[in-house]
Amino acid sequence: MSGKKHILVDETEWYQAQRAAQNLRQVRRDVPRLLNEVRRRTEADQARTRAELEEHARRTEQALSGLSAHTRRLEQDTGRRLREQSERLHKDLRHTADRLERDTRTALDEQRAALERELAAERDQRHRDIAALTGHVDELTGRVDELAGNRERAATATRGWLADGVTMSEFIATTLPHERHAPGRLDRLRLDLDTARQNSDIGHYEAALSLAQRAYLDLSELRLDIEHRELERRLAATAATDALVLVETLLTENEVRPVMGPDGQPLPGVELDVDHWSEGELKELREQLAERLTRARDDATTAAQQRELTAEAADLEHRLGEIVDRAGMRQLASQLRVNLADSVAETLSRIGAYELADGEYQDEDERRSYHAVLQHANGNKIVVQVLPAPDGEAGQVLRVLSYDYDTVAEREIRDRAEAVRRALQEDGHPTGPLETELGVPEPEATDLNRIRRNRAQPGKHTAPGGSS
Repeated sequence: MSGKKHILVDETEWYQAQRAAQNLRQVRRDVPRLLNEVRRRTEADQARTRAELEEHARRTEQALSGLSAHTRRLEQDTGRRLREQSERLHKDLRHTADRLERDTRTALDEQRAALERELAAERDQRHRDIAALTGHVDELTGRVDELAGNRERAATATRGWLADGVTMSEFIATTLPHERHAPGRLDRLRLDLDTARQNSDIGHYEAALSLAQRAYLDLSELRLDIEHRELERRLAATAATDALVLVETLLTENEVRPVMGPDGQPLPGVELDVDHWSEGELKELREQLAERLTRARDDATTAAQQRELTAEAADLEHRLGEIVDRAGMRQLASQLRVNLADSVAETLSRIGAYELADGEYQDEDERRSYHAVLQHANGNKIVVQVLPAPDGEAGQVLRVLSYDYDTVAEREIRDRAEAVRRALQEDGHPTGPLETELGVPEPEATDLNRIRRNRAQPGKHTAPGGSS
């Protein structure tokens, strides 16, 4: 004879209906307000970017002011177009409200495509400027064979190009992140400058002029490449930061959510504490977001890594939805456990005159199993335990432990448990077949003070009497 029976209560359809009613996975609400909050949270990032760009423009103008007139105009035009591109692309990235409603990977691809178009247009313009510059220089210096007959004129032209080359190389070395974006290229071009200087020192002005001019133009092209790569990195950093801050904002918005009633309206005084019901998953997600935001705001993070962070933001947002969903379903399932216990108590009261004597969650934690003790006037007791179903299953496991002092017939105990199962079915709770566990009920299961005392022992969540 065994006084231990259990029933699997299948609540799959109930869970699906509740998910639809609560809209748990939908974490985006009030998009205009959300956009304003993202902007507020990224104000410091925007201010830092503006300050860095302004300082870079100031240092560039100061460093290149010593160039000769023709090269200075070329570099000023390049700098102006770069600033215009940067301002326009940053503005587009910051003020596209509808990107909050689109996949972040799509938004990132569009931003990269826009940048590539900008860079291609700038390189075309650059090549036209260089062609015009070299043609102008030829007019000023004369043909090479003429320079050979005019050493002073050749020497003057060579010194001008060498000076411009030194100015540009120093600007790149002290102002631009050349080792990040073009490692080793500056050193190689400086060697070309040194070779031109050596040729000039020994009077080989024809070779020196050609090499000095080529070295400067290569240095100028290097400057453009680095500036473009840095712009790409900054835009990618902005996209990554915005995407991660958006998820962080959504997380904050969904830390506590209203619980909807059957009519779709919030229940007064009832809220979902997502971190509590997710058992710390929300806190863990916030920590992961903080770590990624730190990397997104780090200048050492490459454009490729920034794009990876932007893509990860979409995955983190999906996880947020899953966490909110699980937390909400756990809260609803907790209430369901009490409802199931009440339903069993009503059935046993009707068919056997049992009355509810005590009820408590394991460790006084509503996320755990629910236990109820029912007592008959003759001293017999029944303990009802409602436990979450095993991992991967939807529903609850109902255990009925009988402590009968005047009833020993297995058939009578089974009939009583079967009546409970039928009552649950009639109340709209689909159930599996009644199953019998080996052994007899554990005496300590009737003492709910025991599970209350376990409150001081976090980590012990096994229900008295074992699990089903």
